[in-house]
Amino acid sequence: MSVSAVAADSSVCAPLAVLGRDVTVPLVTGGEVTYAALDYAASAPALQRVWDDVAAYAPYYGSVHRGAGYLSQLSTDLFENSRKTVAEFLGCREGDQVVFTRSTTDSLNLLAAALPTDCQVFVFETEHHASLLPWRDARVTYLNAPRTPDEAVQTLERALADRDPYGPALVCVTGASNVTGELWPVRELAAAAHAHGARIVLDAAQLAPHHPVSVAELDVDWVAFSGHKLYAPFGSGVLAGRSDWLRAAEPYLAGGGASRKVARRADGGVDVEWHDSAARHEAGSPNVIGVYSIASACKALTDAGFDELVAREQHLIRTVREVLAEVPQVRILSLFGDDAPRVGVISFVVDGWNSSHFAAALSAEYGIGVRDGLFCAHPLVRTLLGSEPDEPGECGAPEAAPGEKSLNAIRVSFGAGTPDEHVERFVRAVKELVADGARWSYRTEDGRCVPDTGAAA
Repeated sequence: MSVSAVAADSSVCAPLAVLGRDVTVPLVTGGEVTYAALDYAASAPALQRVWDDVAAYAPYYGSVHRGAGYLSQLSTDLFENSRKTVAEFLGCREGDQVVFTRSTTDSLNLLAAALPTDCQVFVFETEHHASLLPWRDARVTYLNAPRTPDEAVQTLERALADRDPYGPALVCVTGASNVTGELWPVRELAAAAHAHGARIVLDAAQLAPHHPVSVAELDVDWVAFSGHKLYAPFGSGVLAGRSDWLRAAEPYLAGGGASRKVARRADGGVDVEWHDSAARHEAGSPNVIGVYSIASACKALTDAGFDELVAREQHLIRTVREVLAEVPQVRILSLFGDDAPRVGVISFVVDGWNSSHFAAALSAEYGIGVRDGLFCAHPLVRTLLGSEPDEPGECGAPEAAPGEKSLNAIRVSFGAGTPDEHVERFVRAVKELVADGARWSYRTEDGRCVPDTGAAA
């Protein structure tokens, strides 16, 4: 496919306006170019609409829940209305709670702290570390990476059927892989979990920015996601779903806001009555602006229409994959195969290239920002690369020098704000780098591959 064909069929809708779309960056080869942000899977740029909403509210910022003044009352209404907006965006059921956290990682650690005694957790090795690692105080069964969606369901069913003793259980699964972009069979996995008396939590960090997510339709017990991947800055996240385990658990953080009543006892101690609502796990002064930015992003994506956004993104995905497939030295990483449905996240390796070197050249010579490494999903990337579990490799950059083999990959990711030109430049750059090599010399510094200042190739 010609790179000029990228924009040919992507007129379903225009990209959404995002901050940074006009930022220019210097090139080592001279001059400047508009920055192509193709690392959405790490943090998506903020939507302009979100930024405008936050800027309009900022002068009216005040403390929430405990202030009698006008700005405090206004901020409290905004905070709680944001909770309602998120609940609607996620298709929550009556009685579900929406708890605001710092991130997906924070959300899943909160749920891990709320697990009932002797709860057994089932999690595939393919998960991001945010959903792979929080369950340290539970009995955890790690499941091998499946090679088809059906195999994923069958693997889970066997593991749940064999658990002993039979008791409370939780399944944690991603909605879309942060490495391959592939969609997981969430509804089928939820049905398998419930058939065996288990509950299920969905890590929607990569799914929610690209597809509608409905707690009720998917029949999951909880869903977690991060604002910074949903085009909302300021470090907030969400845990939404069933309230019973959350109400029964000790507060995630002890402090003001989580407590309904605190009184001294005659013996000098303190009695505490905790809230039963979401406030139980939201102690301290909340990130009002972060919460509002999530709600604003939810409204913006809903108003834009997911059908149109998905159609445009699917065209970009097909284009990138088809162009990469034309380059023999490029291998795209996949669990479920070429025909698997996916979001705009594609990881690959290039024969003869250290992944950090390739990513550095994309940045320094073309102004393109991608990610290289193991993407905080070490077991999955190692499985996809066919490496041994104990081979060295880091979440960030490899230690290998340019040209040396490294246990890492390159990830390009995009979404609702990606212009056609950014994708055109990326596929052209890949072809040029593979065919002609880098135009500059690079060295390893503090574990990262960086341009060697003043030294052209």
